[in-house]
Amino acid sequence: MSFDPTQPTALKNDEAISLVLDETSPHQIHERALFIDTHVDTPQRFVDDAWDFTGPLHGGHLSLDTARQGNLAGTFFALWAEPTQWKGHYAHRTLALLDGVLEQVRKHPDSLALCTTSAEILAARAAKKFAVLLGIEGGHSIENSLALLRLYYRLGVRYMTLTWSNSNEWADSSGDLTDPAVPHHNGLSTFGHDVIREMNRLGMMVDVSHVSDKTFCDVLATTRTPVLASHSSARALTTAPRNLTDDQLHALAANQGVAMVNFFPAFIDETWRTAWNNQRPERALAHVALAADYAARNLPIPYSVSNEIDRTHAAKLPRAPFSSLIDHIDHIASTAGIDHVGIGTDFDGIPSTPEGIDSAADLPKITAALHARGYSAQDLHRLLGGNLLRVFHAVQTAAE
Repeated sequence: MSFDPTQPTALKNDEAISLVLDETSPHQIHERALFIDTHVDTPQRFVDDAWDFTGPLHGGHLSLDTARQGNLAGTFFALWAEPTQWKGHYAHRTLALLDGVLEQVRKHPDSLALCTTSAEILAARAAKKFAVLLGIEGGHSIENSLALLRLYYRLGVRYMTLTWSNSNEWADSSGDLTDPAVPHHNGLSTFGHDVIREMNRLGMMVDVSHVSDKTFCDVLATTRTPVLASHSSARALTTAPRNLTDDQLHALAANQGVAMVNFFPAFIDETWRTAWNNQRPERALAHVALAADYAARNLPIPYSVSNEIDRTHAAKLPRAPFSSLIDHIDHIASTAGIDHVGIGTDFDGIPSTPEGIDSAADLPKITAALHARGYSAQDLHRLLGGNLLRVFHAVQTAAE
């Protein structure tokens, strides 16, 4: 089954349309869908742990094998430079992560394909290859340089999350607004508006996950293309400040953008979020001790080692119910509309997942649960990948 990227839910011929209408089971729907995940943190495993995407899972959430089991057609690999230990070397770390992803494609050309357009995603699917896409998580990676932004684009990066949990010199994050030691800009600075305009010109998707409410507002006032929230959930259900409010979801829909639901329990389940926040002092002490140990050896902390602290603490809590994840997808679809929701798992970047989701192999459970709530085959084709293809194609079509 193939999709026209300009109308991702409209099939190209009568036979294909009949095929969708004949889909009666969630298994059939899921197997025929083009499922694209917009955010995973797997590149750190390539670089820090010398792990191979085609090998055994070894404690992660995503591998080529689990992707095939879950009929995941491709994903955006997030390039995230941890802002404290890589301060002064953000571009160096970002490029190392980018190289780590590209090396996987070089080593496995028969099973992986670097994709930089919506058409290339479709071509990878037809060739039975996993679509490898690139996104930057955190605008600090451009080191206040539009030239560096352009270089990332030339190397294949197709979205940038404007901030991570840290504000940078040109955009405010939702993660540190209450910290008086952090300088803020009341949204985007003048240079921040220039970044948005340059991303529009290049054909790079603007990602508003992690940004402050004012930054979100400034972005929508500046951009001339649809925006992406690559891994954000609904604040009406879970009060994490990086989740999207209903007003923001309406604005995103008016912009023709799309919000991709994050799987981290602290963003999708209020009870789990409260318990997780109560653990914060204990986790912080463990992280301080770890940082001191690595600093004494003049070594950066591998993310897998840092994440193990969070995984250990998360394991002390009951897992968030699977229904919480489905509730967030359902809420965004109901609030913004079915054309404005998708999936951004945050796999390999979170210490816990909802009950029943242990790896990408479990993704069919989402389709089954949404089908049980009344979502049609065409609704699910939109949600699993069609909406992302539409936004991706629109942004690139509008590029200079």
